[in-house]
Amino acid sequence: MVVCAPGKSVEYVFVSQSRCFGLAVGGLALSLALLGVACAAEYPLVDGVTVVGEDQVVTTVFEDTLYDLAYKYGVGSEELIAVNPGVDPWVPGAGKAITIPGRHILPSTPPDGIVVNLPEHRLYYYPKPKRGAPRVVITYPVSIGRLDAATPLGLTHVISKDKDPTWFPTASVRAEHIRNGDPLPPTVPPGPKNPLGKFRIRLAAGQGTYLIHGTNNPLAVGMPVTHGCIRMFPDDVAALFPMVAVGTAVHLVDEPVKVAWVDGELLLEAHPPVDAENQPIAPDLEAFSALLRAAVGASDLATNWDLAREVLQKADGKIESVGIDPARSVLATEDDKAGDGGQP
Repeated sequence: MVVCAPGKSVEYVFVSQSRCFGLAVGGLALSLALLGVACAAEYPLVDGVTVVGEDQVVTTVFEDTLYDLAYKYGVGSEELIAVNPGVDPWVPGAGKAITIPGRHILPSTPPDGIVVNLPEHRLYYYPKPKRGAPRVVITYPVSIGRLDAATPLGLTHVISKDKDPTWFPTASVRAEHIRNGDPLPPTVPPGPKNPLGKFRIRLAAGQGTYLIHGTNNPLAVGMPVTHGCIRMFPDDVAALFPMVAVGTAVHLVDEPVKVAWVDGELLLEAHPPVDAENQPIAPDLEAFSALLRAAVGASDLATNWDLAREVLQKADGKIESVGIDPARSVLATEDDKAGDGGQP
């Protein structure tokens, strides 16, 4: 199920120099026409289900950019660009078929609290079930740390929450802005120039220096451009903020390769691995293949290794079927039933 809120035009004021598009945008006001609806994906957690969502194809109109579509369909801009190679992200043109990557293999961590998979640039939230209601998972694209400000790995938890936070830039951040020619004041009050956005969720990691927060630069969501924090679309963090309680577990994981069995098929999802500074690096096919073999285990599996290597090499996040296990196959089960008259 997709949970949506009416879309709107929003004005964001950038307060730092963008590393994403090679543009100096300090102090630049940019109005994004966020057409249609802004969506967060929510799915029921059924026992044994490890894959949620579905991919879809949409047709562009003249005004579309891939950045608008990323916001509208709840995906990161980089993951949308990756599965649509050769498409100009700023001017895709009218009538272009665009794949929206909405299908995800759940991370291997327990379904507890918040899980952020750094290579995937995606957050999964497992709220505590309401009485009589099924468990669900809600997923959002995020930005993660880059360069010398890598987002840490491991288990942490939420220690505080603030609405309309004041930003106190660290000495290193202020020095970076001075080098870039856009010096910052010691404090930035709530408002359109505050890069934390309207909501801040503080984590115990790094003695409370790591945050989950909104942004005044939504174009960068889904990219490794933060100072170690986890940045979300404004509407997404506004939805997550009231649901997350102080003390909620937060798992920060590194799973560039994810696999799942569905009806006897081996599904493979690969993302560019990240280095110690959270920067995407070229996939190591040998290392990726070893991860896949470990996930498959000792099973009577017919694997298309040529296709698997292609999926691992592209590492665009799109799920592909790369093998069949006859013992788990739906077709095999149906054949068995037909052979014995369908008797249990």
